Amino acid sequence: EPIEQDIIFGRNSVKEAIKSGRPINKLFMLKGSKDGSIGEIIQLAKNSRLVIIEVNKSKLDEMCMPFGHSGQTGNHQGVAAALSPHEYVEVSDILNEARAKGEAPFVVVLDGVTDTNNLGSIIRSAEAMGVHGIVIGKRRSAPVNAAVDKASSGALSHMMIARVPNITAALKEMKDAGVWILGTVQGETTLSQTNMKGPLAIVVGSEEDGISRLVRETCDYLAAIPMKGKTESLNAAVAASIAIYEKCEQERA
Repeated sequence: EPIEQDIIFGRNSVKEAIKSGRPINKLFMLKGSKDGSIGEIIQLAKNSRLVIIEVNKSKLDEMCMPFGHSGQTGNHQGVAAALSPHEYVEVSDILNEARAKGEAPFVVVLDGVTDTNNLGSIIRSAEAMGVHGIVIGKRRSAPVNAAVDKASSGALSHMMIARVPNITAALKEMKDAGVWILGTVQGETTLSQTNMKGPLAIVVGSEEDGISRLVRETCDYLAAIPMKGKTESLNAAVAASIAIYEKCEQERA
């Protein structure tokens, strides 16, 4: 039985994984590379007593090929790591993490976001702006893999992610814990006209279909990102980032 493991690659992703203490099985380095941030990664790896294996470029290219596109390999920048698969948490773990920090829970729920770049970008914005955790569905969702990690610039290592069989049930669990549920949709009422202060989960749907009907019906309120241009909708990652930022602005006001 092969040991199930994830490959992550790129200097930022690998550096953040080591710093966050994620269980790394092996570190693969391009033979002879010592420059700049590679030197820093080698030092971190030695401090953490990680196994470092020097390989040639073709080996790294082969490892990262599944995460590239158009026949090109993933951009590994001379470093990759094999680690245990991403450990998902429960919704209750995210709520407990917020309580432990003495903060009102702030959660982002993704209903049908299937693009790994979008998921990675959302994780990056969420981590930067103090979101406690992200909830994704087991179905109709991008997997949390190396491409997501790379798109998140290593923020994945610092973000709690709950992967749930049923988004509606997860929303109800949060409601029972006193968290308000805000669905982002197209419509009249805008985010800035909506009170986003306090315990909140922001639901973002897919670009094609938006939020599914059952999830929409479970939301406490719905609000839109006001748009003046000709395009009908925003990229899911951009929409999520704007909604997260609006919540942070309201808390500061």
